[in-house]
Amino acid sequence: MSRQYETVIGLEVHVELATKTKIFCGCSTAFGAGPNTQTCPVCTGMPGSLPVLNKQVLEYAIAVGLATGCDITRYAKFDRKNYFYPDNPQNYQISQLYLPICRNGSVEIATEEGGTKSVGIHEIHMEEDAGKLIHDAWEDCSLVDYNRSGVPLIEIVSEPDMRSAEEVIAYLEKLRLIIQYLGASDCKLQEGSMRADVNLSVRELGAKEFGVRTEMKNLNSFKAISRAIAGERERQIELLASGQRVVQETRRWDDSKGESYAMRSKEDAQDYRYFPDPDLVPIRVSDEMLAAIRDKQPEFRGEKMKRYKEAFGIPDYDIEIITQSKHMADIFEETVSLGAEPKKVSNWLMGETLRLMKEKELDAEDLRFSPEHLAKLIGLVDARAVNSSVAKEVFEVMFEEDVDPEQYVEQKGLKTVNDEGALKKAVEEVIAANPQSVADYRGGKEKAIGFLVGQTMKAMKGKADPGAVNRMLKELL
Repeated sequence: MSRQYETVIGLEVHVELATKTKIFCGCSTAFGAGPNTQTCPVCTGMPGSLPVLNKQVLEYAIAVGLATGCDITRYAKFDRKNYFYPDNPQNYQISQLYLPICRNGSVEIATEEGGTKSVGIHEIHMEEDAGKLIHDAWEDCSLVDYNRSGVPLIEIVSEPDMRSAEEVIAYLEKLRLIIQYLGASDCKLQEGSMRADVNLSVRELGAKEFGVRTEMKNLNSFKAISRAIAGERERQIELLASGQRVVQETRRWDDSKGESYAMRSKEDAQDYRYFPDPDLVPIRVSDEMLAAIRDKQPEFRGEKMKRYKEAFGIPDYDIEIITQSKHMADIFEETVSLGAEPKKVSNWLMGETLRLMKEKELDAEDLRFSPEHLAKLIGLVDARAVNSSVAKEVFEVMFEEDVDPEQYVEQKGLKTVNDEGALKKAVEEVIAANPQSVADYRGGKEKAIGFLVGQTMKAMKGKADPGAVNRMLKELL
């Protein structure tokens, strides 16, 4: 009988925090600047430069710890993790080993069976990011960009509590939502502001001892993470089934080839020669600071979903989609607060907004139109100042440029023509020009009127109310 194996997975999740400046200096953290334009003696590791902790980094780390049920370390320290690599300018990284800021938390995830499961968080610690190596195949060389060096990170280390790729994705999505709701990071995997390293081992079903684990890096999308887990699980099972052993090592996943390869044998803490950083004073978290951060915690998704159901009466499916992004939820709430009907706001978000996001490959966090303008557009439709097709046309421009819909409609002459005389004249001309459709309608073919409505709308250059056109046609016919 073939053996059955269980996968055991733990994650190390690195999250770039949304501070305007780096963790130990005043350099900007903005994404996409020219190489080495956001650097100074501190983040490039110049001798004699001294780091100073950015207080906002500490506050974000504590906020994430509180939201994930962690114990907050009231007396914490920074340590130096020594390693030599071209993108690491000091030849050490300032991190936390002995007294991390948060410990012993957990996150509740939904399981495939429809239940819930708690995934333990071993610790959350603060650290600085390294620079970025750019490999130039044309020139056959590697270049270093130190803009990212010193960007503040928190590393969230889970317990080995996950057993499948589905559980891993559920855990990452839950973490991402918590952190986005806190405003601590945008968690964009494609920009590297959320990165996951997967520690994975397999063991025979029912075994108590863990197997030998490997760590996989270079995972920048949920799809890549799922594929990497499936690939590494298969590789380890094949090794064990053929009587070989799994080697503890760090592996890099190549998503284009669908395979991983060994990078280096796995280091232990002693290989890094950690010691307390002599340039940074210990952190003391006061009762007042903890209380202030706790008071600022937002309404998280679960509470928001409950409130939406009671307060707005929109469908559960709408609630689920809208609250998946704090930014979209904010747009919904602010538009409703400006007087728009909740279901109408929800319809615009669930319909045209999602369509354009998909078309332009955007995240909800990238939405730029304002609640004020969405409320105005809904008001124009309610007042029958524009018809639904014109409203969609205006929304497309609003989606791209956040134009004021009232001004735009005025400037482009898109207002619905409510002149009864002009409408009657257009309808009469359409009836006269289309005797066959008129005969069809009078002969009982209801659909024929749709063609006549379309012809009238064309004659009115789209600036008529289709309902009024329909009524006028039926009267005259």
